[in-house]
Amino acid sequence: MPTAALVSASPSLYLPTSSSSSSSSSSASLSLNGIPASSAPRALAFARKSPPTTKRRLVYSTRSALAIEKETPEENRPDTFLREADSHVTTSTVRSRFEKMIRDAQDTVCASIEAADGVGKFKEDVWSRPGGGGGISRVLQDGAVWEKAGVNVSVVYGVMPPDAYRAANPGADHKPGPVPFFAAGVSSVLHPKNPFAPTLHFNYRYFETDAPKDAPGAPRQWWFGGGTDLTPAYIFDEDVRHFHSVQKNACDKFDPSFYPRFKKWCDDYFVIKHRNERRGLGGIFFDDLNDYDQEMLLSFATECANSVVPAYLPIIERRKDTPFTEKHKAWQQLRRGRYVEFNLVYDRGTTFGLKTGGRIESILVSLPLTARWEYDHAPEEGSEEWKLLDACINPKDWV
Repeated sequence: MPTAALVSASPSLYLPTSSSSSSSSSSASLSLNGIPASSAPRALAFARKSPPTTKRRLVYSTRSALAIEKETPEENRPDTFLREADSHVTTSTVRSRFEKMIRDAQDTVCASIEAADGVGKFKEDVWSRPGGGGGISRVLQDGAVWEKAGVNVSVVYGVMPPDAYRAANPGADHKPGPVPFFAAGVSSVLHPKNPFAPTLHFNYRYFETDAPKDAPGAPRQWWFGGGTDLTPAYIFDEDVRHFHSVQKNACDKFDPSFYPRFKKWCDDYFVIKHRNERRGLGGIFFDDLNDYDQEMLLSFATECANSVVPAYLPIIERRKDTPFTEKHKAWQQLRRGRYVEFNLVYDRGTTFGLKTGGRIESILVSLPLTARWEYDHAPEEGSEEWKLLDACINPKDWV
Protein backbone atom coordinates (compact mmCIF):
# COMPACT_ATOMS: atom_id res chain seq x y z
CA MET A 1 0.00 0.00 0.00
CA PRO A 2 1.11 2.01 0.03
CA THR A 3 -1.94 0.95 -0.35
CA ALA A 4 -4.13 -1.95 0.22
CA ALA A 5 -3.25 -0.90 3.56
CA LEU A 6 -3.67 -3.55 6.01
CA VAL A 7 -0.65 -4.93 7.74
CA SER A 8 0.55 -8.17 6.22
CA ALA A 9 2.02 -11.00 8.22
CA SER A 10 4.90 -11.27 5.74
CA PRO A 11 6.85 -8.06 5.17
CA SER A 12 9.44 -7.53 2.45
CA LEU A 13 12.58 -5.45 2.36
CA TYR A 14 14.02 -2.76 0.20
CA LEU A 15 17.26 -1.06 1.10
CA PRO A 16 17.85 2.62 0.32
CA THR A 17 21.34 3.77 -0.55
CA SER A 18 20.83 7.47 0.05
CA SER A 19 22.27 9.09 3.15
CA SER A 20 20.39 10.99 5.82
CA SER A 21 21.35 13.22 8.69
CA SER A 22 19.70 11.12 11.36
CA SER A 23 21.05 7.67 10.62
CA SER A 24 24.02 6.01 8.99
CA SER A 25 24.61 6.08 5.26
CA SER A 26 21.53 4.04 4.47
CA SER A 27 18.48 2.67 6.19
CA ALA A 28 16.80 -0.68 5.76
CA SER A 29 13.11 -0.43 4.99
CA LEU A 30 10.33 -2.88 5.64
CA SER A 31 7.23 -3.12 3.59
CA LEU A 32 3.99 -4.29 5.12
CA ASN A 33 0.79 -4.78 3.21
CA GLY A 34 -0.08 -1.34 2.06
CA ILE A 35 3.54 -0.26 2.21
CA PRO A 36 6.01 -0.19 -0.69
CA ALA A 37 7.53 -3.60 -1.36
CA SER A 38 8.59 -5.58 -4.37
CA SER A 39 6.28 -7.91 -6.18
CA ALA A 40 9.20 -9.99 -7.44
CA PRO A 41 10.44 -11.82 -4.35
CA ARG A 42 12.06 -14.74 -6.18
CA ALA A 43 15.10 -12.93 -7.53
CA LEU A 44 17.62 -10.27 -6.63
CA ALA A 45 16.52 -7.20 -8.54
CA PHE A 46 17.48 -3.56 -8.77
CA ALA A 47 15.07 -0.71 -9.39
CA ARG A 48 14.96 3.05 -9.06
CA LYS A 49 12.61 4.68 -6.57
CA SER A 50 11.52 8.28 -6.11
CA PRO A 51 10.52 10.72 -4.68
CA PRO A 52 12.09 12.22 -2.66
CA THR A 53 15.43 10.49 -3.08
CA THR A 54 16.82 7.98 -5.53
CA LYS A 55 17.33 4.58 -3.98
CA ARG A 56 18.39 1.11 -5.01
CA ARG A 57 15.98 -1.64 -4.08
CA LEU A 58 17.24 -5.12 -3.32
CA VAL A 59 14.71 -7.89 -3.25
CA TYR A 60 15.56 -11.37 -2.05
CA SER A 61 13.92 -14.75 -2.33
CA THR A 62 11.18 -15.51 0.13
CA ARG A 63 13.15 -18.20 1.91
CA SER A 64 16.43 -16.32 2.24
CA ALA A 65 15.18 -12.80 2.83
CA LEU A 66 13.31 -12.93 6.11
CA ALA A 67 12.83 -15.16 9.09
CA ILE A 68 9.34 -14.49 10.44
CA GLU A 69 7.41 -17.00 12.47
CA LYS A 70 3.88 -17.98 11.51
CA GLU A 71 1.10 -16.44 13.53
CA THR A 72 -0.81 -18.23 16.31
CA PRO A 73 -4.47 -17.35 17.03
CA GLU A 74 -5.09 -15.90 20.48
CA GLU A 75 -8.26 -15.70 22.54
CA ASN A 76 -7.47 -12.35 24.18
CA ARG A 77 -5.49 -9.31 23.14
CA PRO A 78 -2.36 -8.73 25.26
CA ASP A 79 -1.34 -5.44 26.85
CA THR A 80 1.64 -5.38 24.48
CA PHE A 81 3.01 -7.36 21.55
CA LEU A 82 6.56 -6.33 22.37
CA ARG A 83 9.02 -9.00 23.38
CA GLU A 84 9.64 -9.21 27.09
CA ALA A 85 13.09 -7.66 26.74
CA ASP A 86 11.58 -4.64 24.96
CA SER A 87 8.54 -4.21 27.16
CA HIS A 88 10.54 -4.32 30.39
CA VAL A 89 13.25 -1.89 29.36
CA THR A 90 11.18 1.27 29.51
CA THR A 91 7.77 2.47 28.39
CA SER A 92 9.41 5.55 26.90
CA THR A 93 11.11 3.79 23.97
CA VAL A 94 10.02 4.67 20.45
CA ARG A 95 8.92 1.06 19.99
CA SER A 96 6.62 1.08 22.99
CA ARG A 97 5.21 4.55 22.29
CA PHE A 98 4.58 3.74 18.65
CA GLU A 99 2.79 0.52 19.59
CA LYS A 100 0.61 2.46 22.03
CA MET A 101 -0.10 5.07 19.36
CA ILE A 102 -1.24 2.57 16.72
CA ARG A 103 -3.39 0.64 19.17
CA ASP A 104 -4.99 3.87 20.38
CA ALA A 105 -5.60 4.85 16.75
CA GLN A 106 -7.23 1.49 16.06
CA ASP A 107 -9.52 1.88 19.08
CA THR A 108 -10.45 5.45 18.18
CA VAL A 109 -11.19 4.75 14.53
CA CYS A 110 -13.17 1.58 15.26
CA ALA A 111 -15.26 3.33 17.93
CA SER A 112 -16.00 6.21 15.53
CA ILE A 113 -16.92 3.86 12.70
CA GLU A 114 -19.29 1.82 14.89
CA ALA A 115 -20.92 4.98 16.25
CA ALA A 116 -21.50 6.39 12.76
CA ASP A 117 -22.73 3.05 11.44
CA GLY A 118 -25.17 2.44 14.29
CA VAL A 119 -25.62 -1.24 13.39
CA GLY A 120 -22.37 -2.93 12.40
CA LYS A 121 -19.82 -4.21 14.90
CA PHE A 122 -16.18 -5.10 14.33
CA LYS A 123 -15.12 -8.74 14.41
CA GLU A 124 -11.71 -9.05 16.05
CA ASP A 125 -8.94 -11.59 15.43
CA VAL A 126 -5.85 -11.54 17.63
CA TRP A 127 -2.67 -13.38 16.68
CA SER A 128 0.84 -13.71 18.03
CA ARG A 129 4.18 -15.30 17.19
CA PRO A 130 6.14 -17.57 19.56
CA GLY A 131 9.24 -15.37 19.42
CA GLY A 132 7.36 -12.14 19.99
CA GLY A 133 5.13 -9.83 18.01
CA GLY A 134 1.59 -10.20 16.79
CA GLY A 135 -1.41 -8.19 15.71
CA ILE A 136 -5.09 -7.38 15.92
CA SER A 137 -7.32 -7.50 12.84
CA ARG A 138 -10.76 -5.88 13.07
CA VAL A 139 -13.33 -6.05 10.29
CA LEU A 140 -16.89 -4.73 10.04
CA GLN A 141 -19.00 -6.06 7.15
CA ASP A 142 -22.51 -5.30 5.89
CA GLY A 143 -23.24 -2.52 8.34
CA ALA A 144 -25.80 0.21 7.83
CA VAL A 145 -23.17 2.66 6.52
CA TRP A 146 -20.12 0.57 5.70
CA GLU A 147 -19.99 -2.27 3.22
CA LYS A 148 -16.62 -3.25 4.62
CA ALA A 149 -14.29 -1.57 7.10
CA GLY A 150 -10.96 -3.01 8.22
CA VAL A 151 -8.55 -1.62 10.80
CA ASN A 152 -5.44 -3.69 11.58
CA VAL A 153 -2.41 -3.27 13.82
CA SER A 154 0.73 -5.37 13.66
CA VAL A 155 4.01 -5.66 15.57
CA VAL A 156 6.56 -7.74 13.68
CA TYR A 157 10.00 -9.09 14.59
CA GLY A 158 12.17 -10.62 11.87
CA VAL A 159 15.71 -11.07 10.58
CA MET A 160 17.40 -9.36 7.63
CA PRO A 161 19.87 -11.53 5.68
CA PRO A 162 23.59 -10.62 5.91
CA ASP A 163 23.80 -9.83 2.19
CA ALA A 164 21.08 -7.22 2.61
CA TYR A 165 22.95 -5.50 5.41
CA ARG A 166 26.24 -5.51 3.43
CA ALA A 167 24.48 -4.10 0.38
CA ALA A 168 23.07 -1.31 2.51
CA ASN A 169 26.50 -0.63 4.04
CA PRO A 170 29.01 -1.15 1.22
CA GLY A 171 31.77 0.63 3.12
CA ALA A 172 31.57 -1.67 6.13
CA ASP A 173 34.88 -3.44 6.83
CA HIS A 174 33.26 -6.23 8.83
CA LYS A 175 31.11 -9.20 7.88
CA PRO A 176 27.80 -8.86 9.71
CA GLY A 177 25.63 -11.73 10.74
CA PRO A 178 21.84 -11.78 10.38
CA VAL A 179 20.37 -8.39 11.32
CA PRO A 180 17.23 -8.42 13.48
CA PHE A 181 14.52 -5.92 12.68
CA PHE A 182 11.34 -4.59 14.29
CA ALA A 183 8.32 -3.11 12.52
CA ALA A 184 4.92 -1.89 13.70
CA GLY A 185 2.00 -0.31 11.89
CA VAL A 186 -1.69 0.49 11.74
CA SER A 187 -3.53 0.14 8.43
CA SER A 188 -7.13 0.65 7.40
CA VAL A 189 -9.45 0.72 4.41
CA LEU A 190 -13.06 1.87 4.84
CA HIS A 191 -15.62 1.23 2.06
CA PRO A 192 -19.04 2.89 2.61
CA LYS A 193 -22.23 1.66 0.93
CA ASN A 194 -23.52 5.03 -0.27
CA PRO A 195 -21.89 6.01 -3.60
CA PHE A 196 -21.71 9.64 -2.43
CA ALA A 197 -19.64 8.66 0.63
CA PRO A 198 -15.92 8.18 -0.13
CA THR A 199 -13.62 5.28 0.63
CA LEU A 200 -10.71 6.07 2.95
CA HIS A 201 -7.30 4.43 3.30
CA PHE A 202 -4.69 5.21 5.93
CA ASN A 203 -1.50 3.54 7.08
CA TYR A 204 1.24 4.59 9.55
CA ARG A 205 4.30 2.51 10.37
CA TYR A 206 7.71 2.44 12.05
CA PHE A 207 10.78 0.28 11.35
CA GLU A 208 14.07 -0.41 13.13
CA THR A 209 17.05 -2.69 12.66
CA ASP A 210 19.22 -3.83 15.56
CA ALA A 211 23.01 -3.97 15.45
CA PRO A 212 24.40 -7.08 13.70
CA LYS A 213 25.20 -9.82 16.17
CA ASP A 214 28.91 -9.93 15.32
CA ALA A 215 29.33 -6.17 14.98
CA PRO A 216 28.58 -4.67 18.40
CA GLY A 217 27.93 -0.97 18.35
CA ALA A 218 26.84 -0.76 14.71
CA PRO A 219 24.22 1.99 14.48
CA ARG A 220 20.57 1.11 14.38
CA GLN A 221 18.59 2.11 11.33
CA TRP A 222 15.05 3.46 11.59
CA TRP A 223 12.36 5.15 9.52
CA PHE A 224 8.73 6.23 9.54
CA GLY A 225 6.19 5.92 6.74
CA GLY A 226 2.51 6.32 6.07
CA GLY A 227 -0.28 8.42 4.69
CA THR A 228 -4.01 9.01 4.40
CA ASP A 229 -5.89 9.27 1.09
CA LEU A 230 -9.47 9.69 -0.13
CA THR A 231 -11.19 7.72 -2.91
CA PRO A 232 -14.66 9.06 -3.74
CA ALA A 233 -16.93 8.05 -6.61
CA TYR A 234 -18.38 11.56 -6.83
CA ILE A 235 -16.72 14.89 -6.17
CA PHE A 236 -18.07 17.30 -3.59
CA ASP A 237 -15.57 20.14 -3.52
CA GLU A 238 -16.29 21.00 0.11
CA ASP A 239 -15.59 17.40 1.15
CA VAL A 240 -12.29 17.15 -0.69
CA ARG A 241 -11.17 20.59 0.48
CA HIS A 242 -12.01 19.65 4.06
CA PHE A 243 -10.09 16.40 3.82
CA HIS A 244 -6.99 18.01 2.32
CA SER A 245 -7.17 20.94 4.77
CA VAL A 246 -6.98 18.57 7.72
CA GLN A 247 -3.96 16.82 6.15
CA LYS A 248 -2.30 20.17 5.50
CA ASN A 249 -2.93 21.40 9.04
CA ALA A 250 -1.38 18.23 10.48
CA CYS A 251 1.68 18.69 8.25
CA ASP A 252 2.03 22.42 8.85
CA LYS A 253 2.40 21.89 12.61
CA PHE A 254 5.78 20.31 11.88
CA ASP A 255 7.11 21.63 8.56
CA PRO A 256 5.38 23.79 5.91
CA SER A 257 7.15 21.79 3.19
CA PHE A 258 5.51 18.53 4.28
CA TYR A 259 2.06 18.94 2.76
CA PRO A 260 3.06 19.93 -0.81
CA ARG A 261 5.83 17.33 -0.78
CA PHE A 262 3.70 14.50 0.58
CA LYS A 263 0.62 15.47 -1.43
CA LYS A 264 2.60 15.15 -4.66
CA TRP A 265 4.14 11.88 -3.45
CA CYS A 266 0.63 10.56 -2.86
CA ASP A 267 -0.55 11.64 -6.32
CA ASP A 268 2.49 10.00 -7.90
CA TYR A 269 2.12 6.72 -6.07
CA PHE A 270 -1.57 5.84 -6.44
CA VAL A 271 -1.50 5.58 -10.23
CA ILE A 272 -3.20 2.81 -12.19
CA LYS A 273 -0.58 2.82 -14.90
CA HIS A 274 -2.43 0.72 -17.47
CA ARG A 275 -5.27 3.29 -17.37
CA ASN A 276 -3.16 6.40 -16.77
CA GLU A 277 -5.37 7.51 -13.90
CA ARG A 278 -5.14 7.84 -10.12
CA ARG A 279 -7.10 5.58 -7.83
CA GLY A 280 -8.65 8.56 -6.08
CA LEU A 281 -8.18 12.19 -5.11
CA GLY A 282 -5.08 11.76 -3.00
CA GLY A 283 -4.05 13.08 0.37
CA ILE A 284 -0.58 12.62 1.83
CA PHE A 285 1.97 9.84 1.61
CA PHE A 286 5.58 9.49 2.79
CA ASP A 287 8.08 6.70 3.23
CA ASP A 288 11.70 6.12 4.36
CA LEU A 289 11.44 9.24 6.49
CA ASN A 290 14.45 9.51 8.80
CA ASP A 291 16.09 12.80 7.84
CA TYR A 292 14.46 14.65 10.75
CA ASP A 293 14.63 14.26 14.51
CA GLN A 294 13.18 10.90 15.58
CA GLU A 295 11.03 12.43 18.30
CA MET A 296 9.62 14.95 15.85
CA LEU A 297 8.71 12.23 13.36
CA LEU A 298 7.06 10.14 16.08
CA SER A 299 4.96 13.17 17.00
CA PHE A 300 4.22 13.81 13.32
CA ALA A 301 3.05 10.24 12.69
CA THR A 302 0.89 10.47 15.82
CA GLU A 303 -0.64 13.74 14.64
CA CYS A 304 -1.41 12.24 11.24
CA ALA A 305 -3.05 9.17 12.77
CA ASN A 306 -5.08 11.35 15.12
CA SER A 307 -6.25 13.41 12.13
CA VAL A 308 -7.99 10.48 10.42
CA VAL A 309 -11.32 10.78 12.25
CA PRO A 310 -11.71 14.59 11.97
CA ALA A 311 -10.72 14.44 8.29
CA TYR A 312 -13.14 11.66 7.35
CA LEU A 313 -16.12 11.32 9.68
CA PRO A 314 -17.64 14.76 8.96
CA ILE A 315 -17.77 13.79 5.28
CA ILE A 316 -19.47 10.49 6.12
CA GLU A 317 -22.06 12.23 8.29
CA ARG A 318 -22.89 14.59 5.40
CA ARG A 319 -23.15 11.86 2.73
CA LYS A 320 -24.17 8.56 4.32
CA ASP A 321 -27.93 9.17 3.90
CA THR A 322 -27.87 10.96 0.54
CA PRO A 323 -30.48 9.45 -1.83
CA PHE A 324 -28.94 7.67 -4.83
CA THR A 325 -30.02 5.77 -7.92
CA GLU A 326 -28.90 2.51 -9.51
CA LYS A 327 -26.84 4.59 -11.93
CA HIS A 328 -24.93 6.13 -9.03
CA LYS A 329 -24.37 2.71 -7.49
CA ALA A 330 -23.13 1.26 -10.79
CA TRP A 331 -20.55 4.05 -11.09
CA GLN A 332 -19.38 3.45 -7.53
CA GLN A 333 -18.93 -0.23 -8.37
CA LEU A 334 -16.86 0.67 -11.43
CA ARG A 335 -14.61 2.85 -9.26
CA ARG A 336 -14.36 -0.02 -6.79
CA GLY A 337 -13.12 -2.08 -9.71
CA ARG A 338 -10.34 0.47 -10.16
CA TYR A 339 -9.53 0.10 -6.47
CA VAL A 340 -9.19 -3.66 -6.90
CA GLU A 341 -7.02 -3.22 -10.00
CA PHE A 342 -4.58 -0.95 -8.22
CA ASN A 343 -4.32 -3.11 -5.13
CA LEU A 344 -3.85 -6.43 -6.91
CA VAL A 345 -1.66 -5.17 -9.77
CA TYR A 346 0.39 -2.29 -8.38
CA ASP A 347 0.26 -2.27 -4.60
CA ARG A 348 3.62 -3.77 -3.79
CA GLY A 349 2.69 -4.73 -0.25
CA THR A 350 -0.37 -6.65 -1.43
CA THR A 351 1.36 -8.48 -4.25
CA PHE A 352 4.32 -9.39 -2.07
CA GLY A 353 2.04 -10.68 0.67
CA LEU A 354 0.15 -12.86 -1.81
CA LYS A 355 3.36 -14.34 -3.19
CA THR A 356 5.03 -14.98 0.13
CA GLY A 357 2.30 -16.62 2.16
CA GLY A 358 1.28 -13.69 4.34
CA ARG A 359 -1.88 -13.76 6.40
CA ILE A 360 -4.38 -13.78 3.54
CA GLU A 361 -7.32 -12.34 5.48
CA SER A 362 -5.24 -9.33 6.55
CA ILE A 363 -3.89 -8.84 3.02
CA LEU A 364 -7.23 -8.92 1.21
CA VAL A 365 -9.36 -7.18 3.83
CA SER A 366 -8.61 -3.98 1.90
CA LEU A 367 -10.76 -5.12 -1.02
CA PRO A 368 -14.45 -4.16 -1.21
CA LEU A 369 -17.20 -6.76 -0.95
CA THR A 370 -18.47 -5.84 -4.40
CA ALA A 371 -17.02 -4.29 -7.57
CA ARG A 372 -17.93 -4.00 -11.26
CA TRP A 373 -16.25 -4.02 -14.65
CA GLU A 374 -17.99 -2.95 -17.85
CA TYR A 375 -16.48 -3.38 -21.28
CA ASP A 376 -15.24 -0.12 -22.81
CA HIS A 377 -17.10 2.06 -20.32
CA ALA A 378 -16.68 5.83 -20.71
CA PRO A 379 -18.70 8.46 -18.81
CA GLU A 380 -20.41 11.21 -20.78
CA GLU A 381 -18.21 14.30 -21.04
CA GLY A 382 -19.30 16.97 -18.58
CA SER A 383 -21.20 14.54 -16.35
CA GLU A 384 -20.51 14.16 -12.63
CA GLU A 385 -18.87 10.82 -13.36
CA TRP A 386 -16.65 12.43 -16.00
CA LYS A 387 -15.60 15.13 -13.51
CA LEU A 388 -14.38 12.47 -11.09
CA LEU A 389 -12.46 10.64 -13.79
CA ASP A 390 -10.91 13.90 -15.02
CA ALA A 391 -9.71 14.70 -11.49
CA CYS A 392 -8.18 11.22 -11.24
CA ILE A 393 -6.32 11.75 -14.51
CA ASN A 394 -5.32 15.35 -13.74
CA PRO A 395 -4.57 15.82 -10.02
CA LYS A 396 -5.71 19.14 -8.58
CA ASP A 397 -4.62 21.40 -5.76
CA TRP A 398 -7.50 21.35 -3.28
CA VAL A 399 -6.18 23.80 -0.67
